[in-house]
Amino acid sequence: MLDAALVVAAVVIALLVQYWYVCVVVAALISLPRIIRRIKKNRYFGSEAFLRHKEELTSVVAEHNEIVSYTSEIRRRGFSHIGASSSGSQAHLAAFENTSHHAYRRDRNMADYAGTNVHNCSLQVVRNAAADPLTYLTKYFRISADESVLADVEELGENISRLEDAVGNLRQRETGILGSFDPPAFILKHYRDEFMRHVGVEFSPVSVPYPEYLFEYVSAGGNSAQRTAIKLDTPKIDALIERLSEKIRFGTSAAGQRALMTAKLRGFIKQRDNYTCRYCSASVVREPNLLLEVDHIIPISKGGLSILENLQTLCWRCNRTKSNKVARD
Repeated sequence: MLDAALVVAAVVIALLVQYWYVCVVVAALISLPRIIRRIKKNRYFGSEAFLRHKEELTSVVAEHNEIVSYTSEIRRRGFSHIGASSSGSQAHLAAFENTSHHAYRRDRNMADYAGTNVHNCSLQVVRNAAADPLTYLTKYFRISADESVLADVEELGENISRLEDAVGNLRQRETGILGSFDPPAFILKHYRDEFMRHVGVEFSPVSVPYPEYLFEYVSAGGNSAQRTAIKLDTPKIDALIERLSEKIRFGTSAAGQRALMTAKLRGFIKQRDNYTCRYCSASVVREPNLLLEVDHIIPISKGGLSILENLQTLCWRCNRTKSNKVARD
């Protein structure tokens, strides 16, 4: 068999040597479309029309890149979990080892005891958590209905909402910039990233770090496993705020009596303020892609409440500058 393979290889080499010019022509024909496409690409990026349009959009691109930086800044603040499961709190005190001497090996499901966001439980609890997620979330991850926890959930919801709005705003801006240039189809298909680099747009790889809680069942032998995942996005955070506030409202704490930060409340404040920044008067009427946020006039960290009188609409620049300072007169 080896001899036959050598003979075939020798024949192929001989044919390549004899008909080398055919190979060159075939290679040229294969490469020709790519070469032509590259020439057209260089002409497009060097054209007067492209460079002029790029210059006209300099300020738009600069603001887009500022929001990229702002979005990354929000992301770096961190989004911690607001509760923890105790099901594996002592797992770090022991070492587990599979000492099986069976002749065969196969992957088995392994329970995660290290993560405080994972509650290891029975199959029935996993299924019940899927049917009634908030009840089981608050119970098994010890999210109690008190003023301090409610404040933490409000802050988490505000940060998540701010980042969601910023990421969505970036996507709209990138789409708008692309649409204003209306590049040829082959540019978008083969050179989209290069196009954005030429325009000067920074891509934002920032994602929203939604806290996720898991109810997980793993059978004793590791043969089967099921889980229910609860990801705290804005709708679930709003529902959790409502659930906690209902329990506080009938207690002695006044925290349950105040208006709470939800997506509905943030939308109401923006509408009340005519989608206009209360500091600089920037408005979506003049800037359709303006990123607006709802700010606490007296920050929560300084005792401010989420009541209508303490909330205002600010553009992202003014809110970034204000930070946690008390609003100016």
